[in-house]
Amino acid sequence: MLRGIFGSLPSTPILTPPQAAILGMHTIKERPAVVSAEVMARPMMYVALTYGHRLIDGQTSVAFLVRLKDRLEDPTRLMLEI
Repeated sequence: MLRGIFGSLPSTPILTPPQAAILGMHTIKERPAVVSAEVMARPMMYVALTYGHRLIDGQTSVAFLVRLKDRLEDPTRLMLEI
């Protein structure tokens, strides 16, 4: 099982100049999720994006996180860049 650098759960990465953004990827843990009306254990990971609002618009950052989620949930899309 993959783990974040320290096996951490939710936290917020701190932005330090000259960074415009920083992505925190945390440990993967089995968590309950509803799939086809059944509760089952699924691997889940917290991801936190800290960014400078003077440089990056909120809509752009959310679009990035949605795209990242889609790629991580379907690695073939990541490999094929589709």
